Amino acid sequence: MSNVQFTIQGLKAQVEGKEILKGVDIEIKGGEIHAIMGPNGTGKSTLASAVMGHPVYEVTDGSITLNGEDVLEMEVDERARAGLFLAMQYPSEIAGVTNADFLRSAINARRSEGDEISLIKFIRQMEGSMNKLSIDPQFMHRYLNEGFSGGEKKRNEILQMAMLDPKICILDEIDSGLDIDALKIVADGVNEMRSEERGFLIITHYQRLLNYISPDFVHVMMQGRIVRSGGPELAQRLENDGYEWLKEELGIEDETVGQETEEFQMPMNTTAPKY
Repeated sequence: MSNVQFTIQGLKAQVEGKEILKGVDIEIKGGEIHAIMGPNGTGKSTLASAVMGHPVYEVTDGSITLNGEDVLEMEVDERARAGLFLAMQYPSEIAGVTNADFLRSAINARRSEGDEISLIKFIRQMEGSMNKLSIDPQFMHRYLNEGFSGGEKKRNEILQMAMLDPKICILDEIDSGLDIDALKIVADGVNEMRSEERGFLIITHYQRLLNYISPDFVHVMMQGRIVRSGGPELAQRLENDGYEWLKEELGIEDETVGQETEEFQMPMNTTAPKY
């Protein structure tokens, strides 16, 4: 039985006084993959940002818990150490910090004092994970994301996910800008990590990623709320027919809830490797 339980209840969040999330409810258990789809500007990336503690987003109501612990009471680094992970749509480039140094520091920050991972064990694990993701071994020694192509940055996000072994993985449009080969590699990395000890929340616009990662649940977000949930067949209908049928069915006008930020920008440090 899974020992992972991630619950969002009645979550509301605003930016500069404008409400973006208007009451989001979702529950993810270990072994489950949940996909969130929806038109632009409906709150999908805002949800990821609010969960991870982006300072621009003010949570005004609701709760987020991970295995019974109050996530909203945690600082950003505490959320990362507790097992929350965000694969970003626009990963930052950090000059002067190599991929290897960054990841080893992040791993050690989650371990107890005196139990740091040995250099040899770390290198073996990183080389094995890089090989599975078709990442050039030289990238271990390159500065974090600097000079990487879009596909390389996304694969690097999955590499970090594999190395950090989180409990809840949030993937914010990880498929954007990927060609079909890179998409398959990223999907394979996600599928290999699927287990009862881990849950996934995948934010995407397109069915194509879900052709390679089979979700257990698909949720549609509009106007800051989840308005419809179903199985993989819901994503397929959205791919075929778009969102207009659902808007008409629910009586939703064609408008967005607000302008979402394009990037998840937070100060980088070794205890919060995803920000």
